[in-house]
Amino acid sequence: MAGAIIENMSTKKLCIVGGILLVFQVIAFLVGGLIAPSPTTAVPYTSVKCIDVRKNHHKTKWLMPWGPNPCEKLKDFDEAVSRQIEANDIVFAVHIPLPKKEMSPWFQFMLFIMQLDIAFKMDNDLKENAEITLDVSLAYRDDAFDDWEEIAHAIEIRKLKCTFGSPKTLESEGRHYDCDFLPFMEIGSVAHKYYLINIRLPVNERKGINVGIGEIKDIRLVGIHQNGGFTKVWFAMKTFLTPSILIIMVWYWRRITLMTRAPVLLEKVIFALGISMTFINIPVEWFSIGFDWTWMLLFGDIRQGIFYAMLLSFWIIFCGEHMMDQNERNRLSGYWKQVGPIAVGSFCLFIFDMCERGVQLKNPFYSIWTTEVGTELAMAFIIVAGICLCLYFLFLCFMVFQVFRNISGKQSSLPAMSKARRLHYEGLIFRFKFLMLITLACAAMTVIFFIVSQVTEGHWKWGDITIQVNSAFFTGIYGMWNLYVFALMFLYAPSHKNYGEDQSNGDLGVNSGEELQLTTTITHVDGPTEVYKLARKEAQE
Repeated sequence: MAGAIIENMSTKKLCIVGGILLVFQVIAFLVGGLIAPSPTTAVPYTSVKCIDVRKNHHKTKWLMPWGPNPCEKLKDFDEAVSRQIEANDIVFAVHIPLPKKEMSPWFQFMLFIMQLDIAFKMDNDLKENAEITLDVSLAYRDDAFDDWEEIAHAIEIRKLKCTFGSPKTLESEGRHYDCDFLPFMEIGSVAHKYYLINIRLPVNERKGINVGIGEIKDIRLVGIHQNGGFTKVWFAMKTFLTPSILIIMVWYWRRITLMTRAPVLLEKVIFALGISMTFINIPVEWFSIGFDWTWMLLFGDIRQGIFYAMLLSFWIIFCGEHMMDQNERNRLSGYWKQVGPIAVGSFCLFIFDMCERGVQLKNPFYSIWTTEVGTELAMAFIIVAGICLCLYFLFLCFMVFQVFRNISGKQSSLPAMSKARRLHYEGLIFRFKFLMLITLACAAMTVIFFIVSQVTEGHWKWGDITIQVNSAFFTGIYGMWNLYVFALMFLYAPSHKNYGEDQSNGDLGVNSGEELQLTTTITHVDGPTEVYKLARKEAQE
């Protein structure tokens, strides 16, 4: 009877395989920590106040803060008052990138947040729950002397959340409010060299537009984009890992199809996990260097969602297929209670992502968090997904406990066996438990490294060596899950070694009583591993 490779491989060979995987894991972390730069860069921009007295401003002219044809600038709003320039004729212009630099497709995306410098003034105070209306336009060009081409134009509303640390008296005039950052813009590709943002604050006292928002002194933006060096390292990892997982996946399925029986549910789920990992690995991002594919961020979220949903489903089914209970499993419908929360949670996060990044494909200035209805809707989706995740982990913890308890109970049958047979089954059970602990360690490492990357400064310095913690987190965890899936398909592929009747009755010294007590050669219960078949036999009995 052929079991899985994990059961029939000698301890020495298994340790060698584990050591090789560990070496690759260390390399994955070192690639990010020592070779790749920080994943992202934040660049501060201060807008330039330009004067535009034309009608239908955004349709007739783009205002440049500097360059060959710079706009007429204002130093501050006191100058605008002295020159009788209205607020509707002032444009806040931001050129991306800074002078003498160019943007690159290797930057992959651009995310901008806005900070308003609002001064306190007795006759123009910031009212409670104030909202600011922004007339924003985005354009691009690839040559410093080309005309600007419009990408998007929108009228957006943002809620102001500001505090003032001093008493609102005459002596406090001129002091600035402490305002929260506002979401401003996100685009999923950087296909052009130069970008231009024009921001207007239209004032209409009759309609209450931009009334009671305080005295705005400046508009500052912080642009965040992926580092080109990190992008190249990331693409290289994807290009290397794609054939690795694809080859082991084809090899795994070929071994299963060569068997006389049909594949069982656990084998199908492992294969599906390999497909989802391959789906993430395929480096379609290479095309984003030559094409303006703004949907790549959304596509990346969908790919990750499919993989993690498949991974969570695998853990549930893996435990369930080793439960040794009285339920006949080996079918997906038997796990609807456990897989259901995964499906609901994944669907909620997908809808949330479509409401945010899906809309941003048409309007990069949109944010679901800027309105009360959008915020409540987003929070509802996130809360439902969180509840589903909690239910899932409760189910998973219960099933893991049941599996370990039942397998420990079966160990009471081992002392009655011959020494060789007892050692064989003790090895099987140990390796099953070991895989469960490795799974737990992978999940724990993901959480730990995520927390570390959030609380550290982004890099550690040891003498002359600088380690990029955030980059190491991305490449290390990404490599870890690839190695995990690789190991699953390799170790759970059918083995060519046989523990048939000759071996069982000869080399292992099995008598008929032992074979009846704890057998793995029954024909009506077949599966990938001997522990699995023991569980299925127990269910049938």
